[in-house]
Amino acid sequence: MKPTPLLLSLVPLVCISFAAAQPAPSDQGWGQAQKRDAADTYTFTHFTLIGRFANSAALADRPALTVDCIPRSSSGRAKFLAADLLVGKTLKIDWVEPQEIHGTNYFPKVAVEYRLDGAGGEQQQWSAGTDRVPTAKPSDKDSASVPKDALKKFLRAHTVVITAADEQGAPLEMRFDIADPAAIKASCNVD
Repeated sequence: MKPTPLLLSLVPLVCISFAAAQPAPSDQGWGQAQKRDAADTYTFTHFTLIGRFANSAALADRPALTVDCIPRSSSGRAKFLAADLLVGKTLKIDWVEPQEIHGTNYFPKVAVEYRLDGAGGEQQQWSAGTDRVPTAKPSDKDSASVPKDALKKFLRAHTVVITAADEQGAPLEMRFDIADPAAIKASCNVD
């Protein structure tokens, strides 16, 4: 028996297993796309970082951090527009009364805790986002707006773990491995 045919028959198996071990393109860092606003008046850069749920290995259920900004133009500075946590699952909404207005105004907030590089957690109330991730029910709140100061901390970390509650109150723990943030810092003026 010649060893060559056996070796040639193993090559496809090795190639298939090597291809399966490669991360998906969305796992390799910040994705970047150019978009236009709804009124078609300006172009902005949309960055996306895909994370994962700590208690789920399903690739279909993947949280994402998004950052939108207007890149530096010849006449001015770069401008940060918004950052969002897109969960894809309905979040528990707390109705919070602002300190300066009493009686009739309540705002939807999402209680979150985040930990940077395994350190102690910080708890905050983030504004509930709009329905940017398609869900079965269009009225579901499945995202939250990330404050700019929290985003700055995220960009200095290597790992960010964000915990929020789903609509039944069960914790949703999301992990993000922060890739090189140089493009976001340059494009968004968040340094």
